[in-house]
Amino acid sequence: MSNRREFIIQCSFATGALATTSVFAQGAMVDEKDAQATALAYKADGTKTDKVKFPKYADTQNCSNCALYQGKADAKAAGCPLFAGKQVAGKGWCSAWVKKA
Repeated sequence: MSNRREFIIQCSFATGALATTSVFAQGAMVDEKDAQATALAYKADGTKTDKVKFPKYADTQNCSNCALYQGKADAKAAGCPLFAGKQVAGKGWCSAWVKKA
């Protein structure tokens, strides 16, 4: 009986560890003041994009419909290869936006 208890306890610890790991693997959100974010004019809220500096920006463009966005279109945030280890807001925008095919 003690082997069974030990097994169940070890499984619960392993499950907890995996859950914690997946949360940390997602990464922190990109800070708009980050050097890479600044260079790409990233805004967590794409509607705040400077339309004078970026006249090609359209209100329909956001991270969630960018080819670089690594999440589902309805995800609030997901990874982006331009910001390694960090997440961008689905409603965000940067100057590297490319239409998803």
